[in-house]
Amino acid sequence: MTHRLATARIGLALSGWVALAATLLPAGSPVRVAVTAAFVLLGPGAAAVRPGPPGPQPTAEPGVARLSLPALERLVLAVAASLAAAVVVAVAFYLNHAFTVPRVLAVLAALTTVLALWPRRRERSGGDGNGGGSGDGGGRGRRWWRAAGAGLLLFTAACGGQPTPGIGSGAGSPLATTAAPGADPAAPGPWHLAFQDDFHGNRLDTARWATCYDWNDRGCTNAGNHELEWYQPGQVTVRDDHAVLTAQRRDTVGSDGKTYPWTSGMITTGRDTWNGTPRSTYTHGYFEAAVRIPAEGGMFPAFWLMPDTRTTPPELDVAEFAVDPHQVNFNLHWTGSGNSDQHVGQVWGPSDFAGSTHVVAADWEPDSITWYVDGVARWKQTEHLPDVPMELIVNLAVGFPSAPPAGVTRATLSVDWVKVWQH
Repeated sequence: MTHRLATARIGLALSGWVALAATLLPAGSPVRVAVTAAFVLLGPGAAAVRPGPPGPQPTAEPGVARLSLPALERLVLAVAASLAAAVVVAVAFYLNHAFTVPRVLAVLAALTTVLALWPRRRERSGGDGNGGGSGDGGGRGRRWWRAAGAGLLLFTAACGGQPTPGIGSGAGSPLATTAAPGADPAAPGPWHLAFQDDFHGNRLDTARWATCYDWNDRGCTNAGNHELEWYQPGQVTVRDDHAVLTAQRRDTVGSDGKTYPWTSGMITTGRDTWNGTPRSTYTHGYFEAAVRIPAEGGMFPAFWLMPDTRTTPPELDVAEFAVDPHQVNFNLHWTGSGNSDQHVGQVWGPSDFAGSTHVVAADWEPDSITWYVDGVARWKQTEHLPDVPMELIVNLAVGFPSAPPAGVTRATLSVDWVKVWQH
């Protein structure tokens, strides 16, 4: 092995660890982005398809330039193999609820090191270098690499392909109605996953979720809206990889002594009791949930954030469905003069939010909030922005702004997943 080849192999073996170290730089650093992107794009694949020791080369005709097809093939295969490896590793961590960028980079770095330093013998097919044989195994070897490269490219496209989101107009059908978990946020990154629940299993993860507001006392309600439900834990179930919040017309006596004509379900990252500790709170981030709302009238499903101080405003309503299941409301509340509740909002639609699952999201930045539906930006605000820790809430309220029709006795809100991303 030549000194030059040995140096290249060592450099390739170290490239992943350099990329991993680059994650210690501030998020958005050009050096961090460039180093990690270059490694993910080329590192593992370059180690996998690196050529063996040099052997005899075919003789070119005088005056005719030769394009090294094997080198070009190796470049294409390196990119395809790198992307495929990154997808496989990322998905494996994701399915085990353990995805982080450093973990993925560490595995890819270890894989690259092994592949780069593993001894490799040059294959020969019996020729002297001027016929069918070559240092890369001849025509049969090249055909095998082409097939492998095509398969890797197809695999990468199938696993990683996502439609490119854009800024949409105020009305029309969403670009996508399939809520595929694992996709990156539609808003500019870089991002890391701070919270995720795909609702696997057959019961709610109570380490992540409470089933009442912070003023929980054997249940709760939102008296400020004069709602008709009393929230109870039994109205939240997990089945078929969904959390299902069920509202039922059933007289329920609350701990406040009042009788509520409905009982319903909610989930929140807040407290179990007034003096408890919130499970998780967030200041800024990309908040998204895949939901299918009820079609029945009189229901008020919502995905929103409230401060961990137990009072509003401020309040960030990622998505509220108050009147029409074909329209979604975006709202932002803040404290005005005299401690008044001021708010601004926008209605977007139409889209059949009850007929299929849709992804609703809000990108809360220090200088703006942008609301998304199915990966498409629909509204943006740059004033009166909150800057306090907030809890996540998904709930199915009843009777706001009007009561359900007499014939409605039951409704459900289905939640595929909830995720929080942060810079």
